[in-house]
Amino acid sequence: MEKVRLNKYLASCGVCSRRDADKLIEAGEVSVNGERAAAGMKAGPDDRVEVRGKLLAAPDEKVVLAYYKPVGVVCSERDAHAGRLVTKEIDYHKRVTYAGRLDKDSEGLLLLTNDGDLIDAMMRGKNGHEKEYLVKSDRKWEDSALDHMREGVYLEELGQTTRPCEIERVGDKTIKMVLTQGLNRQIRRMCEAQGYRIKSLKRTRVINIRLEKLKPGEYRELKGEEREELYRLCGLTERSKQDSWK
Repeated sequence: MEKVRLNKYLASCGVCSRRDADKLIEAGEVSVNGERAAAGMKAGPDDRVEVRGKLLAAPDEKVVLAYYKPVGVVCSERDAHAGRLVTKEIDYHKRVTYAGRLDKDSEGLLLLTNDGDLIDAMMRGKNGHEKEYLVKSDRKWEDSALDHMREGVYLEELGQTTRPCEIERVGDKTIKMVLTQGLNRQIRRMCEAQGYRIKSLKRTRVINIRLEKLKPGEYRELKGEEREELYRLCGLTERSKQDSWK
C-alpha cells in the first residue's frame, strides 16, 4: 500500500477530521516512527504513528453508528472538566469519533464513525447538509419570531447571520427546525435573540439518518441502503473498506 498524507492517515484511522488532524500535527501531538511529525509528512501501514503517545492501528473497516446522545454527555475527545465524554460512553469494539457536535445540554442523534472522509464531507458547511431538531421554549412561540428566524438572524457574538431555515410549529411551545449549518450553539443563540429561553433541544435527523426508536445512550450500526444513501448524499461512494483510505 502506498503512503498517504499524514492528516488523511489520521482521519482514516478514525482519530478526527483532516482539519483537526492538521491541528494535532501542528501542536506536536503526533509522532511518526518516534519522530515529531511535521505538516506534509506521509505515513503508511508499516509506520509507527502515535497520537498523544498512543499507538494507532492501521486503517480498518469503516463503520458508522447512529447514537442517541443523552443530556450531560460532552462531545470531546478529552476534557478534564467533563464528567461524561461521548467517546467513553460508547462501548464499541472499534475506535470511532463524532461527526459534528451536540452541546452538553442538548440530546439526540449523533453520528460516529472511523471514516475520516465521511466526517470531512459532513462537516463542510458549504455542502448544506440538513439537520433536524425539536425545540421546546419557555413560552408560546409568536409568529413574528418564527418568521424572523426563518429568514436568518444576525448573531452579534459570532458576527454572522444564520442561513434561512425551515421551521414548523408542532405545539404552542414546540417547533421543528431544519438547519443547513452548524454554528456554535446556533439554535440557542437564535432563540435567545428573539427573547426565548430553550427548555429542551433534541436532534432527530442528520441528512437521511433518523433517531427512530433509539433511547438515550443506545446506538445502532448503519448498514445497507440507509448507509449507502448517506455516503451518496455526502458525495462519496461505498468503496472497498480495506482500501478506502488510500
